[in-house]
Amino acid sequence: MSRIVLGAVALIAAGWTQATQAADLPYKSPAPYTVNQPLNAYSWAGPYLGANLGYDWGSVANNPAKPSGFEGGVQAGYNWQSGPWVFGVEGDIEATAADDTFAPWKFSNPWFGTARGRVGYALNNILFYGTGGLAFGELRGETFGLSESHTTVGWTAGVGTEFGLTQNLSAKVEYLYVDLSDSHFVVTGASNGYRFGLVRAGLNYHF
Repeated sequence: MSRIVLGAVALIAAGWTQATQAADLPYKSPAPYTVNQPLNAYSWAGPYLGANLGYDWGSVANNPAKPSGFEGGVQAGYNWQSGPWVFGVEGDIEATAADDTFAPWKFSNPWFGTARGRVGYALNNILFYGTGGLAFGELRGETFGLSESHTTVGWTAGVGTEFGLTQNLSAKVEYLYVDLSDSHFVVTGASNGYRFGLVRAGLNYHF
């Protein structure tokens, strides 16, 4: 019996010694990306540059033509972040193949651009946002070998979702409605403008 008691005492003493030694070890901070990581650890703040590709479709005011086609271009912007809220500005310039012919008239939209504000809510690396601002672009009318182009200013608004793939790379899907205001065309004898919807996908590099 005494041997059992002495063995138990020795075991307890050994355990106490190990616990004391463990208590003296320096404290290590938790590994990164644990459950203690803040919700908005992904940062959307700062400048970015990217490219996009999409499709637009619309209609010409005071004419039955409905130009549509693929578009592609580049965008640049800057974000500010406060908690989950993200505020930004973005500009883009696009080349398009949108055109349509009705009777003797052909209308096309060779290019357009926008300058917009953005307001979004981030769930870590997923950003939902609304956007709106200024739009500008060219509407070209052609008939019987005559061509006339007008560059007009209008407005745009839309929504989108952006996904942070890495801290420096994100992908987005976006819908915009663009209204390029009417101007008088001699070749049609009417005021013509172009309104269209646009769906596009893009990639952004964040600096």
